[in-house]
Amino acid sequence: MAEQSRPLIGVFWMVLTGLNFVAVTALVKHVGDDVPAAQGAFLRYLLGLVFLIPMIRPILAAHLSKRQIKLFAARGVVHTGAVICWFYAMSRIPIADVTAMNYLSPVYITIGAALLLGERLPPRRMAAVVCALIGALIILRPGFREVDAGHFAMLFTAVGFAAGYLIAKQLSGEVSAAVVVGMLSIFVTIGLAPFAYVVWVPVSWSDVGWLFLVASFATAGHYSMTLAFAAAPLTVTQPVTFLQLVWAVILGAVVFDEPVDAWVVLGGAVILGSVSFITWREARAKRAVTPAVHQTKS
Repeated sequence: MAEQSRPLIGVFWMVLTGLNFVAVTALVKHVGDDVPAAQGAFLRYLLGLVFLIPMIRPILAAHLSKRQIKLFAARGVVHTGAVICWFYAMSRIPIADVTAMNYLSPVYITIGAALLLGERLPPRRMAAVVCALIGALIILRPGFREVDAGHFAMLFTAVGFAAGYLIAKQLSGEVSAAVVVGMLSIFVTIGLAPFAYVVWVPVSWSDVGWLFLVASFATAGHYSMTLAFAAAPLTVTQPVTFLQLVWAVILGAVVFDEPVDAWVVLGGAVILGSVSFITWREARAKRAVTPAVHQTKS
């Protein structure tokens, strides 16, 4: 259980988590169209397998059942599609749009938990879900601006990450966190391989280096996130994730010459406010259905 007396340490680690994940998005954006989305995602996970070495022993010791392997495979399938869409979205739309729309994943998890796992969805929590969806509409503004294919890709990304988390929730009480993370990386790498093969193009060593850095920052982000959760409750660390959107806006404007869209910032704030409210309500009810935003980005 998180220590309630260490909120500043939790905030520090969550700030560092946000910086790590902003670095991930910046590097993927930098690679851009040089590497097709599926191939880039595959190389990121393949290169990241080096970080799984400490997890090999726990995975072998878990003696997974056929049912558990099937669930891990199912999670790998939905996560594979979500990762491809995320890489595709990064090459199509501004970093701020990607970051803001990623906040929708916990909202979809709340809906999925109610529909599939029989979790209650009280009126206040339902109102927060509706507000989050309004936030998404503020970002997309259909009819008022062109909605790019990257935006639709991000909608699928959020749904895919949410589905993957719900499956992981079923397994989290049966195996250790190391097994959950390790099996996800293995199955996603396998799942991405055929998609990468279809679109494979020659890749430079510099792009391989950039994608290895993506894997490194993603791993560091998940590690610092774990430290944040150990130091403070989600009700403390969740609002800090809004800083990632601020940094994404600054990064997009300064490095990639992307215009600052106040509507995207507003929509992201509405979504994150709704997620924070849902997290607070579940904390009061001593439940843990809705994860922090970054928990869905394994």
